[in-house]
Amino acid sequence: MNQAVKMGTLSLMLAGTLVSVAPTAAFAAGTTHKITGKSVLAGATSLIIWPGIGQAINSDPGDKVATHAIIGLFPPFRLWSGWDALVNRTGGYWHGRI
Repeated sequence: MNQAVKMGTLSLMLAGTLVSVAPTAAFAAGTTHKITGKSVLAGATSLIIWPGIGQAINSDPGDKVATHAIIGLFPPFRLWSGWDALVNRTGGYWHGRI
C-alpha cells in the first residue's frame, strides 16, 4: 500500500509539472501555421540539440533565433522553444522574438 501511495504521488507531481510548463494557445501571442515535416524536424532539433536551431530551420528572423538560443538554456524554455518551432509560430512577445 505504501508503495502505491508513493507511486501515485510521484505520478501526480510529474503530471502537474508537465501541465504547468506546457505552452497553451491562450497565452501564445502570434500566429501558428500547419505542422509539416519541416516543422517537426525543426521542433525536434530545437528540443534535442539546441533551442534556436528549429527557428533557424523555419526561416525565422535572426533576432528570434538568437533569443531562443540564449533563453533556451533554462529547461522550461527549452520545451517551449521546441513547441514554438513545431507549430512554426510567427510573431509573439518582445517584438516577435519570443
